[in-house]
Amino acid sequence: MNRLLSLALHSLWSRRVTALLTVFAIAVSVALLLGVEKLRTGAREGFAATVSGTDLIVGPRSGPLNLVLYSIFQIGEPTASVSWASFELVERHPDVAWAVPISLGDSHRGFRVMGTSRDYFEHFRYGRRVPLAFDAGQPFEDVHDAVVGATVAASLGYRVGDSIELSHGLGEVSFAPHDDHPFRIVGILAPTGTPVDRLVLVSLQAVSAIHEGWEGGARSLAAPPDVDHAHDPSPPAKITAFLVGMKSRPAVLQMQRALNEYAAEPLTAALPGVALSELWRMIGVADRALRAVAACVVLAGLAGMVATLLTGLNERRREMAVLRAVGAGPGHVFTLLVLESTLLALLGAMAGALLASGLLAAAAPWVEHQLGLSLSPGLPGAYDLAIGAAVVAAGFVAGTIPAWRAYRNSLADGLSMKV
Repeated sequence: MNRLLSLALHSLWSRRVTALLTVFAIAVSVALLLGVEKLRTGAREGFAATVSGTDLIVGPRSGPLNLVLYSIFQIGEPTASVSWASFELVERHPDVAWAVPISLGDSHRGFRVMGTSRDYFEHFRYGRRVPLAFDAGQPFEDVHDAVVGATVAASLGYRVGDSIELSHGLGEVSFAPHDDHPFRIVGILAPTGTPVDRLVLVSLQAVSAIHEGWEGGARSLAAPPDVDHAHDPSPPAKITAFLVGMKSRPAVLQMQRALNEYAAEPLTAALPGVALSELWRMIGVADRALRAVAACVVLAGLAGMVATLLTGLNERRREMAVLRAVGAGPGHVFTLLVLESTLLALLGAMAGALLASGLLAAAAPWVEHQLGLSLSPGLPGAYDLAIGAAVVAAGFVAGTIPAWRAYRNSLADGLSMKV
């Protein structure tokens, strides 16, 4: 067997150009299959790790999934707002441990701005209930203080003490800057691998201050009222949504039902985990379709390998005949061809795993910047090993086709060929 393995390696090396092209085709198909799976699992784990310890997300009447996406993952735009009176009513409820308001609608150079309270830094959790930490600085105190996420600081080169300006709207480019209210960065959050890294956090009073004198998304011609928001304790009239932590698990469903049936204002109370489960059910069909397409590409790569080996048999008939002449039996010829196809599949699977890891590592910064999700190639898991073993097994089985053809070629047929 060792001699046959050495012979198979030398045979492949003598046809290294064809062999490399075959390995490349299999590698690309395996990389596609592994890449689709890693993106799927990475996105799912990233979404699941974005928020933890938050029992309810409350916002205006809309779908629970839409509410969770724009309030936590910064995907989409708010449909309406929630009155401050409703927030205070929930915050004072005896079963509520804490409540954190959030206000969206502004941006800074493509990054979203969130108005909130200092309680956000105390109660927001991600991963396995990991609290937010500061790489530098501290939470905001003054109305013109701002805290930026790790990605914002790294992408724009910000440090504590730098001055920034916010813009109205959530687009990449805004023509309505709040240039009359500059902010000073007082804190930079440690990386979390969540959309928090892409946020600029300011106080609710700051959101009210920068929108004084604005109507319908544009600065009003009338002079804004002279209000000192730095010392004005009055809350904003409207917020986008708020996060709620309950004192006990049984109270969660009771509060959710009460808020969904709240007569004074149309509200939606969403359970983050349930909303994300709905998301995976929605994309399940597309997910399975992508995996099926990737599997078909792998089969196409293996079919190409079989076609290459079959095409090359006519050129190798004399080689097979010489092997038979020096004592190799039909079984040796059969085993040699099967070994070659198995080696090609093995090399293709290994190269595909490396290619998938490299592409994911290269794409990770872009995915994190655009979607706020952290993708890590990591070590090969059970799925990767199973796919690799399946590809090698399929290569073994596929190799039996040209091997059987070579097995049936007679010694006389090979020696009688003209050269």
